[in-house]
Amino acid sequence: MTLKLFELVGAEDTRPFSPFCWRIRMALAHKGLDAQLVPWRFTEKEAIAPYKSEKVPVLLDGDHAVSDSWVIANYLEDTYPDRPSLFGGEGGRAMARMLNWWGDIAVVGAMFPLIVADIHDHLRPEDQGYFRKSREARFGKTLEEVAAARDSAVAGFRKGLDPMRLTLRSQPFLGGAAPNYADYIMFGGFQWARAISPFKLLAEDDPIYAWREKLLDAFDGLARRSAGYPV
Repeated sequence: MTLKLFELVGAEDTRPFSPFCWRIRMALAHKGLDAQLVPWRFTEKEAIAPYKSEKVPVLLDGDHAVSDSWVIANYLEDTYPDRPSLFGGEGGRAMARMLNWWGDIAVVGAMFPLIVADIHDHLRPEDQGYFRKSREARFGKTLEEVAAARDSAVAGFRKGLDPMRLTLRSQPFLGGAAPNYADYIMFGGFQWARAISPFKLLAEDDPIYAWREKLLDAFDGLARRSAGYPV
């Protein structure tokens, strides 16, 4: 069956930037599965409404639709058990579940105020209005006011990554000797930022920076070939 992945883009189809879609892009590559990539934008909710979702990623496997990155990762693991495992067993899956929540909060959530204004600048005009209104309501201030604090706020963001940093000082990947879905959870956020923001989130001497570089080169440079900033 043909796999299709709806993924978030802005003005350019070649600049996918959702952290959750990138988790699944990397998971598909890990499994050795090809998928037709379907560009999707914030104001195109009708395109995925038939699949009972208002957000991407949405994966179509033939006539079967799956949404939410964590649900999709589990679907891929269970539906294609003959392919390389994303979790390395049920213990790994349980740990990845915790990291999925931690990644949403400590990486995606903490990163969002630092790059939110840059996201707006990469959207089509018809999407910018929706994005500005919805995100400014969330923050209670303008996108520009949110971005104005990022030079000082980035230190706190980096400090919040200490558990990840300490892990990478003793092993090359969060998954151990080789990357697995634990790595893709975290990497999705950094690829999101790289795609749409020139703001430097990591110092070059940070173990997380070196880890990110390795994942940019994984799967024949899948992520590095995607449009992004050299940060």
